[in-house]
Amino acid sequence: MERPQVGALVELLKPITWFAPMWAFACGIVSSGQPILGHWAVILAGVLVAGPLVCGTSQIVNDWYDREVDAINQPERAIPSGRVPGNFAFWFACAWTALSVLVATALGVWGFVAALIALLLAWLYSAPPARLKRSGWWGPGTVAVCYEGIPWFTGAAIMTAAFPDWRIVTLAVLYSVGAHGIMTLNDFKAVEGDRQHGVRSLPAVMGMRAAAWLSCAIMALPQVAVIVLLYSWDRPYYGGAVAALLLVQFALMARLMKDPKRFAPWYNATGTTLYVSGMMISAFAVGSFLEAV
Repeated sequence: MERPQVGALVELLKPITWFAPMWAFACGIVSSGQPILGHWAVILAGVLVAGPLVCGTSQIVNDWYDREVDAINQPERAIPSGRVPGNFAFWFACAWTALSVLVATALGVWGFVAALIALLLAWLYSAPPARLKRSGWWGPGTVAVCYEGIPWFTGAAIMTAAFPDWRIVTLAVLYSVGAHGIMTLNDFKAVEGDRQHGVRSLPAVMGMRAAAWLSCAIMALPQVAVIVLLYSWDRPYYGGAVAALLLVQFALMARLMKDPKRFAPWYNATGTTLYVSGMMISAFAVGSFLEAV
Protein backbone atom coordinates (compact mmCIF):
# COMPACT_ATOMS: atom_id res chain seq x y z
CA MET A 1 0.00 0.00 0.00
CA GLU A 2 1.33 3.40 -0.96
CA ARG A 3 2.24 5.51 2.07
CA PRO A 4 1.44 9.22 2.33
CA GLN A 5 4.14 11.83 2.69
CA VAL A 6 4.62 13.01 6.28
CA GLY A 7 4.55 16.61 5.15
CA ALA A 8 1.22 16.00 3.45
CA LEU A 9 -0.28 14.70 6.70
CA VAL A 10 0.91 17.80 8.53
CA GLU A 11 -0.61 19.86 5.74
CA LEU A 12 -3.96 18.16 6.36
CA LEU A 13 -3.79 19.17 10.03
CA LYS A 14 -3.31 22.85 9.04
CA PRO A 15 -1.32 24.07 12.07
CA ILE A 16 -2.10 27.71 11.26
CA THR A 17 -5.73 27.10 12.25
CA TRP A 18 -4.82 25.90 15.74
CA PHE A 19 -4.17 29.38 17.11
CA ALA A 20 -7.81 30.43 17.49
CA PRO A 21 -8.99 27.53 19.69
CA MET A 22 -5.76 27.55 21.71
CA TRP A 23 -6.18 31.29 22.33
CA ALA A 24 -9.77 30.74 23.46
CA PHE A 25 -8.58 27.90 25.69
CA ALA A 26 -6.08 30.32 27.27
CA CYS A 27 -8.93 32.79 27.80
CA GLY A 28 -10.80 30.08 29.66
CA ILE A 29 -7.83 29.42 31.92
CA VAL A 30 -7.42 33.13 32.70
CA SER A 31 -11.15 33.67 33.25
CA SER A 32 -11.27 30.92 35.89
CA GLY A 33 -9.33 33.11 38.32
CA GLN A 34 -7.35 30.05 39.42
CA PRO A 35 -3.53 29.92 39.72
CA ILE A 36 -1.90 27.87 37.01
CA LEU A 37 0.70 26.35 39.32
CA GLY A 38 -0.09 22.70 39.88
CA HIS A 39 -2.20 22.51 36.71
CA TRP A 40 0.55 22.22 34.10
CA ALA A 41 -0.19 18.63 33.06
CA VAL A 42 -3.90 19.19 32.46
CA ILE A 43 -3.19 22.53 30.75
CA LEU A 44 -0.78 20.83 28.33
CA ALA A 45 -3.38 18.16 27.63
CA GLY A 46 -5.97 20.88 27.02
CA VAL A 47 -3.70 22.74 24.60
CA LEU A 48 -3.16 19.52 22.64
CA VAL A 49 -6.88 18.78 22.55
CA ALA A 50 -7.90 22.31 21.55
CA GLY A 51 -5.31 22.73 18.80
CA PRO A 52 -3.53 19.78 17.16
CA LEU A 53 -6.15 17.17 18.04
CA VAL A 54 -9.73 18.49 17.82
CA CYS A 55 -9.00 21.38 15.46
CA GLY A 56 -6.66 19.13 13.48
CA THR A 57 -9.39 16.50 13.22
CA SER A 58 -11.84 19.06 11.86
CA GLN A 59 -9.34 20.03 9.16
CA ILE A 60 -8.72 16.45 8.04
CA VAL A 61 -12.45 15.69 7.93
CA ASN A 62 -13.14 18.86 5.97
CA ASP A 63 -10.47 18.11 3.37
CA TRP A 64 -11.67 14.52 2.98
CA TYR A 65 -15.27 15.47 2.25
CA ASP A 66 -14.18 18.38 0.03
CA ARG A 67 -11.79 16.23 -2.02
CA GLU A 68 -13.93 16.19 -5.18
CA VAL A 69 -14.41 19.95 -5.20
CA ASP A 70 -10.72 20.48 -4.37
CA ALA A 71 -9.78 18.23 -7.31
CA ILE A 72 -11.30 20.90 -9.55
CA ASN A 73 -10.51 24.12 -7.68
CA GLN A 74 -7.32 23.25 -5.75
CA PRO A 75 -5.78 20.11 -7.25
CA GLU A 76 -2.46 20.84 -5.55
CA ARG A 77 -3.90 20.06 -2.09
CA ALA A 78 -2.78 16.94 -0.25
CA ILE A 79 -5.66 14.59 -1.12
CA PRO A 80 -6.47 15.46 -4.77
CA SER A 81 -2.75 15.66 -5.61
CA GLY A 82 -2.30 12.06 -4.46
CA ARG A 83 0.23 12.91 -1.75
CA VAL A 84 -2.29 11.35 0.67
CA PRO A 85 -3.47 8.38 -1.43
CA GLY A 86 -6.63 6.30 -1.44
CA ASN A 87 -8.79 6.34 1.67
CA PHE A 88 -5.87 7.09 3.95
CA ALA A 89 -7.20 10.56 4.87
CA PHE A 90 -10.49 9.10 6.06
CA TRP A 91 -8.77 6.58 8.33
CA PHE A 92 -6.38 9.29 9.46
CA ALA A 93 -9.41 11.37 10.50
CA CYS A 94 -10.87 8.41 12.40
CA ALA A 95 -7.57 7.68 14.15
CA TRP A 96 -7.07 11.36 15.04
CA THR A 97 -10.61 11.46 16.43
CA ALA A 98 -9.88 8.44 18.63
CA LEU A 99 -6.61 9.98 19.81
CA SER A 100 -8.47 13.21 20.64
CA VAL A 101 -10.98 11.28 22.76
CA LEU A 102 -8.17 9.43 24.53
CA VAL A 103 -6.24 12.58 25.47
CA ALA A 104 -9.47 14.37 26.43
CA THR A 105 -10.01 11.84 29.22
CA ALA A 106 -7.34 13.78 31.13
CA LEU A 107 -9.48 16.93 31.15
CA GLY A 108 -12.03 15.92 33.77
CA VAL A 109 -15.72 15.32 33.22
CA TRP A 110 -16.70 18.69 31.75
CA GLY A 111 -13.56 19.03 29.67
CA PHE A 112 -14.13 15.55 28.27
CA VAL A 113 -17.78 16.28 27.44
CA ALA A 114 -16.78 19.54 25.74
CA ALA A 115 -14.20 17.71 23.61
CA LEU A 116 -16.76 15.10 22.55
CA ILE A 117 -19.20 17.84 21.51
CA ALA A 118 -16.49 19.61 19.52
CA LEU A 119 -15.54 16.39 17.72
CA LEU A 120 -19.18 15.65 16.91
CA LEU A 121 -19.60 19.15 15.47
CA ALA A 122 -16.38 18.74 13.47
CA TRP A 123 -17.85 15.72 11.69
CA LEU A 124 -21.33 17.23 11.31
CA TYR A 125 -19.82 20.34 9.75
CA SER A 126 -18.26 18.49 6.83
CA ALA A 127 -19.76 15.01 6.55
CA PRO A 128 -23.04 14.19 4.79
CA PRO A 129 -25.90 14.04 5.33
CA ALA A 130 -25.67 16.92 7.83
CA ARG A 131 -22.84 18.83 6.09
CA LEU A 132 -23.56 21.98 8.10
CA LYS A 133 -21.01 23.94 6.10
CA ARG A 134 -23.56 24.24 3.28
CA SER A 135 -25.60 26.63 5.45
CA GLY A 136 -24.57 30.24 5.86
CA TRP A 137 -25.99 30.16 9.38
CA TRP A 138 -25.14 26.72 10.74
CA GLY A 139 -21.73 26.49 9.10
CA PRO A 140 -20.08 29.64 10.50
CA GLY A 141 -21.93 29.13 13.77
CA THR A 142 -20.50 25.64 14.18
CA VAL A 143 -16.96 26.82 13.51
CA ALA A 144 -17.39 29.80 15.86
CA VAL A 145 -18.55 27.57 18.72
CA CYS A 146 -15.72 25.08 18.14
CA TYR A 147 -13.05 27.78 17.81
CA GLU A 148 -14.17 30.11 20.60
CA GLY A 149 -16.89 28.90 22.95
CA ILE A 150 -15.98 25.26 23.58
CA PRO A 151 -12.23 25.85 24.11
CA TRP A 152 -12.99 28.77 26.45
CA PHE A 153 -15.41 26.59 28.43
CA THR A 154 -12.85 23.77 28.52
CA GLY A 155 -10.05 26.00 29.81
CA ALA A 156 -12.20 27.20 32.68
CA ALA A 157 -13.59 23.74 33.41
CA ILE A 158 -10.21 22.07 33.83
CA MET A 159 -9.03 24.80 36.20
CA THR A 160 -12.07 24.59 38.48
CA ALA A 161 -12.78 20.86 38.02
CA ALA A 162 -16.45 21.87 37.74
CA PHE A 163 -18.97 23.48 35.44
CA PRO A 164 -17.66 27.05 35.01
CA ASP A 165 -19.27 30.07 36.64
CA TRP A 166 -22.18 31.55 34.66
CA ARG A 167 -20.19 34.73 33.97
CA ILE A 168 -17.50 32.69 32.21
CA VAL A 169 -20.07 30.79 30.19
CA THR A 170 -21.80 34.05 29.24
CA LEU A 171 -18.58 35.55 27.88
CA ALA A 172 -17.79 32.35 25.97
CA VAL A 173 -21.25 32.38 24.39
CA LEU A 174 -21.10 36.08 23.49
CA TYR A 175 -17.70 35.81 21.84
CA SER A 176 -18.87 32.68 19.98
CA VAL A 177 -21.82 34.63 18.59
CA GLY A 178 -19.52 37.44 17.50
CA ALA A 179 -17.14 34.99 15.85
CA HIS A 180 -19.99 33.97 13.52
CA GLY A 181 -19.40 37.29 11.76
CA ILE A 182 -15.68 36.58 11.45
CA MET A 183 -16.36 33.17 9.93
CA THR A 184 -18.82 34.70 7.49
CA LEU A 185 -16.13 37.09 6.27
CA ASN A 186 -13.98 34.03 5.53
CA ASP A 187 -16.64 32.97 3.03
CA PHE A 188 -16.12 36.07 0.89
CA LYS A 189 -13.12 34.52 -0.83
CA ALA A 190 -15.18 31.65 -2.27
CA VAL A 191 -18.49 33.23 -3.28
CA GLU A 192 -18.38 32.11 -6.92
CA GLY A 193 -17.41 28.55 -6.00
CA ASP A 194 -20.08 28.40 -3.29
CA ARG A 195 -22.77 29.40 -5.76
CA GLN A 196 -21.61 26.78 -8.26
CA HIS A 197 -21.57 23.97 -5.70
CA GLY A 198 -24.76 24.83 -3.80
CA VAL A 199 -23.10 26.12 -0.64
CA ARG A 200 -25.50 28.70 0.78
CA SER A 201 -22.97 30.96 2.46
CA LEU A 202 -24.37 34.33 3.48
CA PRO A 203 -22.37 36.33 0.90
CA ALA A 204 -23.46 33.89 -1.82
CA VAL A 205 -27.12 34.14 -0.82
CA MET A 206 -27.44 37.75 0.37
CA GLY A 207 -24.80 39.45 -1.73
CA MET A 208 -21.49 40.71 -0.42
CA ARG A 209 -22.54 44.14 0.83
CA ALA A 210 -25.56 42.90 2.79
CA ALA A 211 -23.53 40.01 4.22
CA ALA A 212 -20.76 42.43 5.21
CA TRP A 213 -23.21 44.66 7.07
CA LEU A 214 -24.66 41.65 8.84
CA SER A 215 -21.21 40.32 9.73
CA CYS A 216 -20.20 43.66 11.23
CA ALA A 217 -23.38 43.78 13.32
CA ILE A 218 -22.91 40.20 14.52
CA MET A 219 -19.33 40.98 15.55
CA ALA A 220 -20.13 44.27 17.25
CA LEU A 221 -23.31 43.61 19.24
CA PRO A 222 -21.89 40.84 21.48
CA GLN A 223 -18.94 43.08 22.29
CA VAL A 224 -21.33 45.83 23.35
CA ALA A 225 -23.00 43.29 25.64
CA VAL A 226 -19.58 42.31 27.05
CA ILE A 227 -18.78 45.95 27.79
CA VAL A 228 -22.08 46.41 29.63
CA LEU A 229 -21.44 43.24 31.66
CA LEU A 230 -17.90 44.28 32.60
CA TYR A 231 -19.18 47.61 33.91
CA SER A 232 -21.95 45.82 35.83
CA TRP A 233 -19.28 43.59 37.42
CA ASP A 234 -17.41 46.69 38.59
CA ARG A 235 -14.62 46.26 36.06
CA PRO A 236 -14.75 49.69 34.35
CA TYR A 237 -11.12 49.77 33.20
CA TYR A 238 -11.46 46.43 31.47
CA GLY A 239 -14.78 47.52 29.99
CA GLY A 240 -13.20 50.74 28.77
CA ALA A 241 -10.37 48.82 27.12
CA VAL A 242 -12.80 46.55 25.26
CA ALA A 243 -14.83 49.63 24.25
CA ALA A 244 -11.68 51.29 22.86
CA LEU A 245 -10.90 48.18 20.81
CA LEU A 246 -14.46 48.16 19.49
CA LEU A 247 -14.23 51.80 18.43
CA VAL A 248 -11.13 50.99 16.38
CA GLN A 249 -13.01 48.04 14.87
CA PHE A 250 -15.78 50.43 13.82
CA ALA A 251 -13.20 52.48 11.91
CA LEU A 252 -11.89 49.34 10.23
CA MET A 253 -15.43 48.21 9.43
CA ALA A 254 -16.02 51.51 7.62
CA ARG A 255 -13.15 50.68 5.28
CA LEU A 256 -14.38 47.09 4.91
CA MET A 257 -17.76 48.34 3.69
CA LYS A 258 -16.17 50.31 0.85
CA ASP A 259 -15.26 47.05 -0.91
CA PRO A 260 -16.23 43.97 1.13
CA LYS A 261 -14.71 41.39 -1.21
CA ARG A 262 -11.39 43.22 -1.45
CA PHE A 263 -11.06 44.15 2.22
CA ALA A 264 -12.50 41.04 3.92
CA PRO A 265 -9.06 39.33 4.18
CA TRP A 266 -7.56 42.61 5.40
CA TYR A 267 -10.25 42.95 8.07
CA ASN A 268 -9.71 39.38 9.21
CA ALA A 269 -6.04 40.25 9.76
CA THR A 270 -6.72 43.52 11.58
CA GLY A 271 -10.20 43.67 13.09
CA THR A 272 -10.06 40.06 14.20
CA THR A 273 -6.82 40.75 16.07
CA LEU A 274 -8.61 43.47 18.03
CA TYR A 275 -11.56 41.15 18.62
CA VAL A 276 -9.47 38.37 20.15
CA SER A 277 -7.51 40.93 22.18
CA GLY A 278 -10.83 41.97 23.72
CA MET A 279 -11.48 38.32 24.52
CA MET A 280 -8.36 38.11 26.66
CA ILE A 281 -9.06 41.44 28.36
CA SER A 282 -12.55 40.19 29.23
CA ALA A 283 -11.08 36.93 30.52
CA PHE A 284 -8.76 38.83 32.86
CA ALA A 285 -11.73 40.96 33.98
CA VAL A 286 -13.96 38.06 34.98
CA GLY A 287 -10.98 36.20 36.44
CA SER A 288 -10.17 39.12 38.73
CA PHE A 289 -13.84 39.40 39.64
CA LEU A 290 -14.09 35.73 40.63
CA GLU A 291 -10.86 35.97 42.60
CA ALA A 292 -12.38 38.83 44.61
CA VAL A 293 -15.69 37.10 45.28
